[in-house]
Amino acid sequence: MTNPEVTNAEVTGDAADGMPYRGDEKATLRASLDRHQDAVLWKLEGLDDEELRRPMTPSGTSLLGLVKHLASVEYGWFVETFGAEVGAEVEELWFDPTTDQDMRADQGETTAQIVEFYGRARTAADRVIAEVPLTGLGRPSWRDHDVSLRWVLVHMIEETARHAGHMDVVRELIDGATGDHRRG
Repeated sequence: MTNPEVTNAEVTGDAADGMPYRGDEKATLRASLDRHQDAVLWKLEGLDDEELRRPMTPSGTSLLGLVKHLASVEYGWFVETFGAEVGAEVEELWFDPTTDQDMRADQGETTAQIVEFYGRARTAADRVIAEVPLTGLGRPSWRDHDVSLRWVLVHMIEETARHAGHMDVVRELIDGATGDHRRG
């Protein structure tokens, strides 16, 4: 029996705010990751290059460095681990992701270069997520065991949310702006 108060959008996961409130597991995980990824980019809006690069912690954390790191780990976890299955290629990196180079926006790197890198990483990850089943297995080169796409999605939601939280604090320290997503 169909509930007349439930819209087709709620059943299919195409709610106006983009959240699949009644979607399947993969749609729910994907929407959660998307929401945090969008918050990451939102935290950059309205700031100039100096503010985006400004180290705001003793360890040197900056907004742009966090975006570079998230792009790097998206490529690693999704594309390096599963990309061969769907024809997605890992982008050749211009830095060593096994060091803290992926957490710093160096002077030779432009803001546009890092933001576009994050966009390409998201697009490549989306392809993997769309084409690999949640139970699909892959082996990252830095691990000695297989991982499922389900595990990687949960891990990347955690990773992205953690760093989006760091970005909340860094952004507030820069100009007082707060919030976890664009309102309106």
